[in-house]
Amino acid sequence: MFEIRFHGRGGQGAVTASKILALAAFKEGRYVISFPFFGTERRGAPVTAFTRIDDDPIRLKTQIYTPDAVVVLDSYVLGSADVTGGMSEKSYFIVNTDRKPEELGRNFRTATVDAKSIALERKLGDRTNPIINTAMIGAFARSTGIVSRESAIEAVRELSPRKKDENAEAAADAYESVRLGWLN
Repeated sequence: MFEIRFHGRGGQGAVTASKILALAAFKEGRYVISFPFFGTERRGAPVTAFTRIDDDPIRLKTQIYTPDAVVVLDSYVLGSADVTGGMSEKSYFIVNTDRKPEELGRNFRTATVDAKSIALERKLGDRTNPIINTAMIGAFARSTGIVSRESAIEAVRELSPRKKDENAEAAADAYESVRLGWLN
């Protein structure tokens, strides 16, 4: 089983990203489960979402405490939540930032992508609230190989509520531009 934990702030699409990733894996014939965890339910508050992917039926319905991958939609949460809790040196750490992976100083397979710039270029949201979740799906697909580029983009297009093509293009852009720290 491959377990993914998403961290973001309310309104950034962490829950939707979790669902999109689950759909991408489902399209490849895998079993999936996706669910959110909300603290204070308000825009800007920390949000965590979870996705499990397996070749066998999934019966486990708990939060994910030892993730194989953590996806951080907003680098702000790096200082306000324990996003790396339970991770091992084999875990993937995928962060939306314009910084290089080695600048994060983590002992994980760290990847970074400037999803904010991609979202703004594709006119997804605005400067104060860019829609970056779909770009993060592309970065996840490239970083981990758990889902294919094609399945990720197809799932983004299918579950995006609007601007389906622009969201799919953002996922493709992030797939191509994500920086993989362990390959440097």
